Amino acid sequence: MSTFEAQLFSEIDKLRVQLMNNVDFKAESQRSVGEISPDEILTRIEGVILGIVTSLSRDEVPILVLPNRSSRANVSFDSAVGLQMSSERSVTSVRSDCPSSVTKFAQILKILSVIYRLVQSNSYATKRDIYYNNTQLFGSQRTVDSIIDDMSCMLKVPRRSLHVLATSKGLISGDLCYLEEDGTRIDCHSNSAAVSVSPNIAGIRNIVSSAKFIMIVEKDATFQRLLDDDFCTKLSPCIIITGKGVPDVNSRLMVRKLWDTLHIPIFALVDADPHGIEIMCIYKYGSVAMSFEAHSLTVPSVMWLGLLPSDLQRLRVPEDSLIPLTKRDESKLNSLLKRPYLTSQPDWCKEMELMQQSKVKAEIQSLSSIAPDFLTNIYLPNKLRYGGWV
Repeated sequence: MSTFEAQLFSEIDKLRVQLMNNVDFKAESQRSVGEISPDEILTRIEGVILGIVTSLSRDEVPILVLPNRSSRANVSFDSAVGLQMSSERSVTSVRSDCPSSVTKFAQILKILSVIYRLVQSNSYATKRDIYYNNTQLFGSQRTVDSIIDDMSCMLKVPRRSLHVLATSKGLISGDLCYLEEDGTRIDCHSNSAAVSVSPNIAGIRNIVSSAKFIMIVEKDATFQRLLDDDFCTKLSPCIIITGKGVPDVNSRLMVRKLWDTLHIPIFALVDADPHGIEIMCIYKYGSVAMSFEAHSLTVPSVMWLGLLPSDLQRLRVPEDSLIPLTKRDESKLNSLLKRPYLTSQPDWCKEMELMQQSKVKAEIQSLSSIAPDFLTNIYLPNKLRYGGWV
């Protein structure tokens, strides 16, 4: 390694040592949700159906009880895991005799029957396939997506173990090669084109990488700019990944998989606004809706690289590139500051309070008002070289 490379990565290497010292590998191994056998999944589905049949045999109304995935009251915070669903949680009842829920009851049974056949035959289907299986019954793709997550939560089975796949929207590029479950070799080294994140993260094996760090990029436009500017070569070896805004489950699973395999620093590059901060928090701490799968989705070691509110002042970003906070922004910011995980992040709180005081936000693209190549050639290399993360 050249002297320049040694200097460039010295702070990152120090961070990695610090992270490794803080990692409880025993706890990490316990985080991973063990694979549930197909027979056990079939037994759990049969248990749900048996409950319905038993109710009918007793002349009782069949009712399905689902954990409430939308309530923050059902979620607790664990610094090692993130937001996870509490064991004592509120539930939602789906009755078969109620006009407002009878359609959902039928939709759930239909999806359970599809999942049962998939697991039984060891075959896979996408959520899109399931929707087109009966568009009249489901009405929308969103309905299918929500019910599949409900079933995963109710059966206590990760979605991938239900043999249901989702099309990935994320992209990845950099010093990374791996094999898909079917044996296809994926090489992410191309400078000009990124690779789509796999729809079957659990099936990925033989990961090979010399990367010093991983950088999560909030927006596709910024990600494409980094590709165009040959970022992964200039700061080689590294990996960049984007979920194109609010990340899908596959993008989050991929980040988690890379952390489990490589144990290298992971940085987030997001807009200096409440929306960007929330997206970063989803990668780091998880979301309420998917808290039942927190063990396989969150990466509490994620660091905030930029764009920091303090950077706007330090770099003297032109005022005409700054955007006033809206009432909605201020409300989101207040909400974020009350989140339980921010009590352990005083530096993050300082940055967010600075945003509150300045009443302005900025997109990553605002750095181009300083110089067209400022992001790739100056901002990120200096941030990484001198440890400019929080």
